[in-house]
Amino acid sequence: MHGTRSILAAALLAMLVLLGVPFVTHMESDQPTGGGRRLIIITPHVEQIREEFARAFSAWHERHYGEPVNVDYRTPGGTSEIRRQLEAEYRARLAEHRFTLEKRGDGYVVVMEPGTIGVDLMFGGGSYDHGRLARGVRTTLTGPDGEAIETSVPMSIPAGLDEKELGDIFGDNRIGTQHLYDPDQYWIGTALSSFGIVYNRDAYARLGLEPPTSFNDLTDPRLRGWLALADPRQSGSITTTFDSILGNHGWDDGWRILREMCGGARYFTNASTKPPADVSSGDAAAGLAIDFYGRGQAQAVADAGDPDRMGYIDPPGEVYIDADPISILRGGPDPELARRFLRFVLSEEGQALWQFPALSGPDGADNPVGADGEPMGPRVHELRRMPIRRSMYAKYFDYFRDKVVPFEIATNVANPGWRTGVQMMMGAFGIDSARRCRAAWDAIGRAEADETFPRDVLAEMHARFLVFPETPIEGEDGSVTMTPFTEATYRVVRNTWRDPVRKSRLRIAYTAFFRDRYDEILEMARKRSMVPMSVRPTDTP
Repeated sequence: MHGTRSILAAALLAMLVLLGVPFVTHMESDQPTGGGRRLIIITPHVEQIREEFARAFSAWHERHYGEPVNVDYRTPGGTSEIRRQLEAEYRARLAEHRFTLEKRGDGYVVVMEPGTIGVDLMFGGGSYDHGRLARGVRTTLTGPDGEAIETSVPMSIPAGLDEKELGDIFGDNRIGTQHLYDPDQYWIGTALSSFGIVYNRDAYARLGLEPPTSFNDLTDPRLRGWLALADPRQSGSITTTFDSILGNHGWDDGWRILREMCGGARYFTNASTKPPADVSSGDAAAGLAIDFYGRGQAQAVADAGDPDRMGYIDPPGEVYIDADPISILRGGPDPELARRFLRFVLSEEGQALWQFPALSGPDGADNPVGADGEPMGPRVHELRRMPIRRSMYAKYFDYFRDKVVPFEIATNVANPGWRTGVQMMMGAFGIDSARRCRAAWDAIGRAEADETFPRDVLAEMHARFLVFPETPIEGEDGSVTMTPFTEATYRVVRNTWRDPVRKSRLRIAYTAFFRDRYDEILEMARKRSMVPMSVRPTDTP
């Protein structure tokens, strides 16, 4: 038996190490910039951001510390993929016992020597994923006396900024309902990201529509087949946007907006950069986008000679604005250099890279000079991001490419935390049922436009378009209760998805439920009469 346990333990260790191998050996690495000391950064940021910050930081470091920096980027994928790979890396190092336990107070702290992890810091992504880094990986460790210690090991470490620095940079640690940095400094915001609407003015004019001012405007029946949306199961940023819509509009109206948007969707993509590109080309009339994708695409169209074709809007009072952080990683090769990079990004010179005109262009000739006597701003690429340092808006707003003050437009409604529900239900009613969903929404739109169509039948069609399935919940006594999906029951229903097998079965059952409702809508549209609504259990316990 002891031999069997040893074999199993060895196999587990090998598996964990193997999981870490893709992180170490198969991540794409940018061609290093400059020479000298090396800083390794894992990031979801696009090439233009990587290039500008690598060049500027290396030059800044040489002026301040007498040597340039070789910035080595690792770009394995989006934020969620990066987090999963970091989790695999940390689990592998913990399984190899590459740490020490340091007694602090009544507990222990896991200490990893520099170089234990192959990356210095994570640059970019939303506060949600950086918060997951701070919560860390759950594991069982063996204490000095052989006792089992259940603990979470944070993947990031506190940045170590003093209170004066924090006050000078951020002022109040708040934008809308969000923090600008983690109160314990496990992540520090470096820019601000909003999530709004990108639209094609020419397409809107052809459809007889006014430009959008609210997310609800994307439910207009005339937009059927013209919306470009991203799959929330693949994009953390779009999940945040949908969660924000639910928070700002409330459960009932928020889900109505999401479901009607799905009815008008042309497609669902796993690349959040695709909707702005398709909107600019006229393949879609509107879509949801991160601000810098939307504004950047609009700028590219304008630079090509068509300044009026494309627009971007952060719906006032509805827009969710989030910090785009840096997390310094526990056990990274060079924590001192990582902290220097963070301080550079938060400096006025670093913040100017987000919004100033490019120095290589005619507008960049008037860029102000920074503390080092050098003109501030990106060299080639205009990044169109919103700085997080408040003083930038007071001192340099006239130089900004985008005259937006994010602190004034952020919603004061907190995201409700229904992200998992968005991914599960939207996947079932919108994405995995896309063809039927579009057909049913089209039938409703045609019925609304037909004055002879029976209004009672139309109302029933719309009700069936918005209905949710019930979920069987098993009680402690073995009884089963069919539970509706409502704001009051959300957490109870969500908890049934924690079991992967049950989650898979429910996903299939939910999708079948929605497809049946869409088929009933199509049948009602064809007959202009009611059909029986067959509500069946979505699953068995």
